[in-house]
Amino acid sequence: MTSLNQPARGSQRAWIMLVTLTMLTVVGMTVVLPVLPFVVLQYVPDEGQLSLWVGVLESVNGLCAFLVAPFLGRLSDRFGRRPVVIAASFGAALAMTLFGIGGALWILVLARAIQGLTAGDLPALFAYLADITPPEQRARRFGLLGALTGIGTMVGPAIGGVLAAVSIQLPVFLTAAVSLVVAVVSIFLLPESLRPENRIPRISMREVQPFTVFVDAFRRPALRGLMIAFGIMALPFGFFVNNFSVLGLDAIAWGPTQIGLLTAAVGVIDIVVQGVLLGILLPRIGERGVIVSGIAAQIVGLAGLALVASIAAQPWLFIVGALALAAGQGASQAAMDGAMSNAVGDDEQGWLGGATQSLTAVIGAVAPLIVAGLYVGFGHAVPYAVGAALMVVAIVVVARAHIASPAKGEAEAALAA
Repeated sequence: MTSLNQPARGSQRAWIMLVTLTMLTVVGMTVVLPVLPFVVLQYVPDEGQLSLWVGVLESVNGLCAFLVAPFLGRLSDRFGRRPVVIAASFGAALAMTLFGIGGALWILVLARAIQGLTAGDLPALFAYLADITPPEQRARRFGLLGALTGIGTMVGPAIGGVLAAVSIQLPVFLTAAVSLVVAVVSIFLLPESLRPENRIPRISMREVQPFTVFVDAFRRPALRGLMIAFGIMALPFGFFVNNFSVLGLDAIAWGPTQIGLLTAAVGVIDIVVQGVLLGILLPRIGERGVIVSGIAAQIVGLAGLALVASIAAQPWLFIVGALALAAGQGASQAAMDGAMSNAVGDDEQGWLGGATQSLTAVIGAVAPLIVAGLYVGFGHAVPYAVGAALMVVAIVVVARAHIASPAKGEAEAALAA
């Protein structure tokens, strides 16, 4: 019999709490986005150094997350998801409070380091979903969470922009407050999802080192192809996220209003694709079919953006390219998350979440540098052409990857482990 604090798979209360915490977390993370450069600008001696310092702060955050994500993920496999979510939320509240108080650049750097070192909430929530969801439903539920992320990404910056009219620091302190709410709600209302029999008895320091985690994942036939494709897919999308507003300005002379509206449209596409379309496609073409179709849509989007940057600077093509890329990324990512989750055991969901979060942090740190180098050094169309070529490689990798059916996934994961 399942206790109140250990929900069975499919538990409605656990799912509602997961949805609530994910929404709060995403809104809290995105409220601060419109004002971050302006907060940093207050402490930069020369305005020309602003982009450098913003890059430094994000790199510090990404590096810290890369280093600790595998450890935090494995910690959730040992002690449960709930303690990690709570600790990560308190860490985020402390980090953003420091960032809001500010006073000097070194305090901002310290705040971003704390944020990265306690960034265990998303891997733990990833694992939480796997704990409470049968294998055959995971891709669909990852898609629903992706749709919620799209809603949060639309709502958060809008709230931040309104609050910034009152005070630049206000959105930062709101982010801290939301993180504190997540921590308190988790303490009193979030049931633990990881059953005692599925917890690992101890944590090996070797298995939480980031590079060791990747090596171990790539050694597993059930994970190798999926992890490689995951990394390949993330890089071109990182190009897009970090450069599309610059391309809009350079190619079609768009300003912040048009870029903001397109960003909102991307969020709507995310909601429709992951919240509705995935439920139709998954039963019909399966996870591999959805992943390949999503990558194909991203190739179309990247090709369209490359044309905008080179020979066809048309607003409609820019819009179509961005929306095709966003739709394909949403579908393929949700199906990929479900397939990877089914490739490992119940006692490794935190380990997997930490590994993917660590890989995402690395790509988040290097993608802005690569896209800037390609865009400035070789031509505005080059990052998107390179991204399309990488996506073709990703299709080949996914086509050859081992993807277990949900019914067999848990048994095969146990053998692979």
